[in-house]
Amino acid sequence: MMESQADLLLKRGRLIDPASGLDSIKDIAFKDGKVSAMADTLEDLKSAQVLDVAGKIVCPGLIDLHTHVYWGGTALGIEAESLTSRSGTTTFVDAGSAGAGNYAGFQRFIADASKLRILGFMNISFAGICGFSKTTPNIFPECEDIRLLDSRECVDAIREFPETVIGIKVRIGRYASGNAGMTPLQIAREVAEETQLPLMTHVDFPPPDRDDVLNFMRPGDIWTHCFRPFPNAPLDGQGSIRDSVIRARERGILFDLGHGAGSLSFQVSRNMLEKDFLPDTISSDVHQVSVDGPAFDILVTMSKFLCLGMPLMEIIRATSSTPAKSINRPELGTLQVGSPGDAAVLSIEDGKFEYRDVTNEIFHGKQRMVAEKVIVGGEIWKDKEV
Repeated sequence: MMESQADLLLKRGRLIDPASGLDSIKDIAFKDGKVSAMADTLEDLKSAQVLDVAGKIVCPGLIDLHTHVYWGGTALGIEAESLTSRSGTTTFVDAGSAGAGNYAGFQRFIADASKLRILGFMNISFAGICGFSKTTPNIFPECEDIRLLDSRECVDAIREFPETVIGIKVRIGRYASGNAGMTPLQIAREVAEETQLPLMTHVDFPPPDRDDVLNFMRPGDIWTHCFRPFPNAPLDGQGSIRDSVIRARERGILFDLGHGAGSLSFQVSRNMLEKDFLPDTISSDVHQVSVDGPAFDILVTMSKFLCLGMPLMEIIRATSSTPAKSINRPELGTLQVGSPGDAAVLSIEDGKFEYRDVTNEIFHGKQRMVAEKVIVGGEIWKDKEV
């Protein structure tokens, strides 16, 4: 018997790969955990498993740049594996659930134990996000007490876990840092400069002010919750994009959606999209408070933006090649031959679908995106049996 030339062959799918500019009907094959071949037809290729995905979209496995998946280690964490099939996500980036004091547990019990790719922004707070639960979201602001913001401990922990730490996370604002103002951000930036990693910044209610934060951030840093409602929204009272936001994009600051339970306004999103200010990355900020709505997962968030008029190619770019580049892992966001064998097979359903934002505004969209299959390491993902 002839040995198979591929482990899995997807035939006749609409391949969308923003990294290479591809949007075409193609066959794609996977072998030994990587993309092994791509062509208009691979009719003669012998594969152990063949799926006809005609009429479906095949894109890089989705990268959710803002999640909280330290299940069991923090009260806000959810199990990444519980979302994979429904969301098409193959790379979960945890946004600061763990700090220097508990990142070892995140590495051993979450990242190392999963067949998925799980990476992390390390929280500048030694304890990580330690005071956030489903019933009481803001028990304790982890960046309020400056004694927890030990830059040396953070740098040492980052250097201990280089395989998964891809950046630094700081949460500031009334609920995350109390009256500490800009101090946590200043300390986090010092760590980011020392380790040469990007910095993701969460800003909720002032203080500090959004303008001061954006002006302090560096090119390549990430401002998450970028389409949040007032206060600290990107728009002024007249609906114009604030000058600080425009200047930040011009300087190379990346704007991440970070839907979550309190950070996506349809009104703000419509206004920003009408002004051609698209989010650089679309992420769910999924955690215990948002997983059952309004965010649910990254694919629901993508569906909202599809219905708001964001082009499909740009939506997939914002969940594949751009987040991959933002964390210096460009190979994760493409389906080019030789890249990791992670892919999502998606369909777009027509109908009437209810979507809700964090202000409880409801609108009915005419489409939704659905994950048909998820490919992880060149194999079809199967949910673990409970």
